[in-house]
Amino acid sequence: MHQPLYLVLLAGLLVQSCRNSSPKNESIAQDSLSTNDWALLPFQKVDSLNPILIPSPDELFMDPIWKKPVKWEEKDVFNPAAVVRDGKVYLIYRAEDKLGKYAGVSRLGLAISDDGLHFRKEPKPVFYPDNDAQKKYEWEGGTEDPRIVESPLGGYIMTYTAYDGKTARMMLATSPDLRKWTKHGPVLGEGKQLNTWSKSGAIVARQKGDQVVAEKVNGKFWMYFGDTNLFLAQSDDLIHWEPLLEADGSLKPIVRPRPDRFDGQLVEPGPYALITEKGILLIYNSARPMPEKKNALVYTAGQVLMNGQDPTQVVARMDEPFFVPDKPYELTGQVNNVVFLEGLVYFKKKWFLYYGTADSKIAVAVHE
Repeated sequence: MHQPLYLVLLAGLLVQSCRNSSPKNESIAQDSLSTNDWALLPFQKVDSLNPILIPSPDELFMDPIWKKPVKWEEKDVFNPAAVVRDGKVYLIYRAEDKLGKYAGVSRLGLAISDDGLHFRKEPKPVFYPDNDAQKKYEWEGGTEDPRIVESPLGGYIMTYTAYDGKTARMMLATSPDLRKWTKHGPVLGEGKQLNTWSKSGAIVARQKGDQVVAEKVNGKFWMYFGDTNLFLAQSDDLIHWEPLLEADGSLKPIVRPRPDRFDGQLVEPGPYALITEKGILLIYNSARPMPEKKNALVYTAGQVLMNGQDPTQVVARMDEPFFVPDKPYELTGQVNNVVFLEGLVYFKKKWFLYYGTADSKIAVAVHE
């Protein structure tokens, strides 16, 4: 987790700030669907197999910037996106080496499964920092934390995080086949928002069989993004995005942390935002301070339902997390006490949820 240091050190101040700034759009219907019958529940962790992906410390990749072979997933694998393609589940996952001033460059690998549970990795990363126009944003922290949906025009749209050692920017890339990628640069690529810690984005999409395809709402594509708060951007073409702004030009918060709850420190998108008959369902990652451990956070996950005709309006939100770290591989790792949800597919008449564990491994949970 690349968190700005002040988020951890000043957790108490942030929580107090949230206490005094309850957003208007969350007051309209918090209790209207209090039974959570709108949510995608329950998910069962596949304890017999988890973790399903671990690092392969001997795989080599000729890095175009280092200009030498590197053990590109020697350190950790975590935080995957997932899609169904040709009757198989494809995971695009984050992997780290042990090199550089940040003790690990992130690249994205590819793993494929016939059953959604047992995966075979491809030996080389499919997406990584290169000597290209995006190097200044991606090096030398790397390319991180993808989310992927299909485009209605064909191919795939991926949001990902580029980390230059100072700022985690939300970026965008497209691909016809999940292997060959075209980078389109920062999503917030103009004006004062360029250097915003924008982090990650979940595009609004609809399930169509085993595919999840971006879909317009009121004539626009939409994407929830950010961490600490969730913001919203709109697009005509899935490539060029315009964020919703306050009157002073700052990003407009749509979903905020809630003081003294599981999501009191930050909120960050999980997989895509899913259009359902009851609204737009967004699984989100969250964190709160651990009172028993100074400057430590615990990452859990919740769900929020947005208005299906107005993506800015909260309809319902879970009071308690539906997914928490409670397994040894979730409690201990590169970052302790973390489950981080990013991959969700409908496959063989089940929902498969893929997530990073303690920023070290990858696991799966299933909703029948």
